[in-house]
Amino acid sequence: MMMNDRGETQFEYILFDLDETLYPREAGVMKAISDRILRFMTQKVGIPADDATCKKLEYYQEYGTVLRGLMEEYHINPEEYLSYVHDFDPREFLGASPPLDRMLREIPLRKVIFTNADANHSERVLGTLQVRDHFDLIIDIKALNYENKPRPVAYQRALDLLAVSGERCIIVDDTPRNLIPAKDLSMTTILINGGKKSIAVDYAVPTIFHVEMVVKSILPVERR
Repeated sequence: MMMNDRGETQFEYILFDLDETLYPREAGVMKAISDRILRFMTQKVGIPADDATCKKLEYYQEYGTVLRGLMEEYHINPEEYLSYVHDFDPREFLGASPPLDRMLREIPLRKVIFTNADANHSERVLGTLQVRDHFDLIIDIKALNYENKPRPVAYQRALDLLAVSGERCIIVDDTPRNLIPAKDLSMTTILINGGKKSIAVDYAVPTIFHVEMVVKSILPVERR
């Protein structure tokens, strides 16, 4: 874990990514989504199966999400896509997480979901984990006007929706590149699920359950 001296910053919000951040990637939720993305590309858009896997990777690398790539190149209906790729029951992969519930309760900041998924999927996942009541707001891809992470405009949109400056926010994500624009806006960044170092990463921790320790270490004493 990298420890940076942030002084006495008055944090107000902590923004959490959803998928593979609030639960382990081994759960298999993103594998289910990935499979359905490929099916959408082949069955709904008509991309040949031999090309779909490569295009999926290209879109992710170039645009940040496959949705953005399909919108740019095939002008798909984003709501149809989001409904299709999230059409499964998270309870097949996840269950209630009392440790996550406890940890979120112990963090004395307003909590927000900041995700490239949609609100319906987010609600189902949070409900399955039984932690929905901890979050003031879900900033989903629709609230972002389909501007996704890591596009910088998505982060500015999130700050505008919260009416807050980056300095007053902590952001938690499992993808290093998603923290770069956040850092550029002066957010304090926490990377989970890996120790990959980056100038955009203020703190790197192995699991979501280590976030509480980091947050409390950087809050003023009277707020811990």
